Amino acid sequence: MNIGWRFDNSYAQLPHTFFASMALNPVEEPKLVILNEQLASELGLSAVALQSEEAVQEFAGNKEPVGSSPLAQAYAGHQFGHFNMLGDGRAILLGEHITPDNERVDIQLKGAGRTPFSRGGDGRAALGPMLREYIISEAMHALGIPTTRSLAVVTTGEAIMREYALQGAILTRVAKSHLRVGTFQYAARWGTEEELKTLADYAIQRHFPMIQNEGNRYIKFLEYVIEKQAELIAKWQLVGFIHGVMNTDNMTISGETIDYGPCAFMDKYDPQTVFSSIDTHGRYAYQNQPNMALWNLARLAESLLPLIHHDSAQAIKMAEQALQQFPKLYEANLFAGMRLKLGLLTEETQDIELIDELLQWMKVNEADYTNTFRALTLGKFEDNPVFQLETFVQWRQKWQERLQRQTQSLELVQRTMRQSNPAIIPRNHRVEEALDLASEGNLKPLQQLLKVLAQPFAYTAEQEMYATLPPASSCAYRTFCGT
Repeated sequence: MNIGWRFDNSYAQLPHTFFASMALNPVEEPKLVILNEQLASELGLSAVALQSEEAVQEFAGNKEPVGSSPLAQAYAGHQFGHFNMLGDGRAILLGEHITPDNERVDIQLKGAGRTPFSRGGDGRAALGPMLREYIISEAMHALGIPTTRSLAVVTTGEAIMREYALQGAILTRVAKSHLRVGTFQYAARWGTEEELKTLADYAIQRHFPMIQNEGNRYIKFLEYVIEKQAELIAKWQLVGFIHGVMNTDNMTISGETIDYGPCAFMDKYDPQTVFSSIDTHGRYAYQNQPNMALWNLARLAESLLPLIHHDSAQAIKMAEQALQQFPKLYEANLFAGMRLKLGLLTEETQDIELIDELLQWMKVNEADYTNTFRALTLGKFEDNPVFQLETFVQWRQKWQERLQRQTQSLELVQRTMRQSNPAIIPRNHRVEEALDLASEGNLKPLQQLLKVLAQPFAYTAEQEMYATLPPASSCAYRTFCGT
């Protein structure tokens, strides 16, 4: 059957410093677990053909798609502040598919077996973490947050050993590219300056072609990546998303969210929230994400210094000036988004104070982040005693007075708030529940969860149960890397 692949493998034309060509690692008995038919359509692929035995063999890494050029990418990265040589230790890039809109996207198999960068690992992945990435990445896409996408998950018919035996699985991931900050760190450390230039020119041509003819395109490149990341991190903060492992190898040049290992969404508002079991010091806590993004961008700037200017002192000065824009860009994006969440369609200097007061109230009273904005959107406060507190009543009165000072209609305000405040997020307990049942072969809860998460701003009755909080627990929720 004609699946519709249109591979054109530009990354494979880069110097071999940046990758290792790969033979595929076949598995025993692959079976399709889930297929993203909507994404398949967007990619110009046949959803029917993608459910065929031929496609399942391709998803499993048993057969090379026609026109593909499998490889494992080399990169480095600061992992919790410590620099390491890394690379695709359990992923194989099949190549780049050209969509009907002439967009170029990477098609990658995650969990596809050992590569030269596996560092002693088996290169495999378990079903739970692969389905988790599928759920969260597609939820992020529906929320309007730039992200890699998930096309399919297959089981391998093989067990993988972690603390105990788990079902093996492979995720087919789609991305604008898998170029990372760590890719440039790798080039700067182990490549030649000419190879670094080749990589930068490739990234510019692929993601920022409008600056190819700029006088100093490399400082412009840095500025564009800074801008993309300022927008992305603000979007994370606005929905309470905590990535969990913001290492430099997990920051893309394209501005897409990548690698959904120990990520989760915040329930009660607490800026110090950490979910990752390995983030014992809170390096990547919710409140630290903007600063960590800037730290990562500084590592990118360091890697680009030889290209920015031949005089190192001048290069550092130019890079520092570019980096100084990040906090301003981030705050502008954050407060613009917060104003929309509160229906503020004009700007007043007191708005920041109004926003900060609400967030501080949430923190003190352990109010749920998403549901607080949901209640404000719906104007429904009677079902939660926390909204009867005098401190909230006073804040709400101040907010109402602020709304009355703008000339836009109440209808427009309400529509804006509905478009800015999700009715639901992937609640951690709902995700875990769906994953547990999926591992037992019951996919219905997973499919239902995906259905409601696909329209987070719909405010349907069907979504009500997914907005409820988990039962009180003495144990803090923890996430794991899924390796």
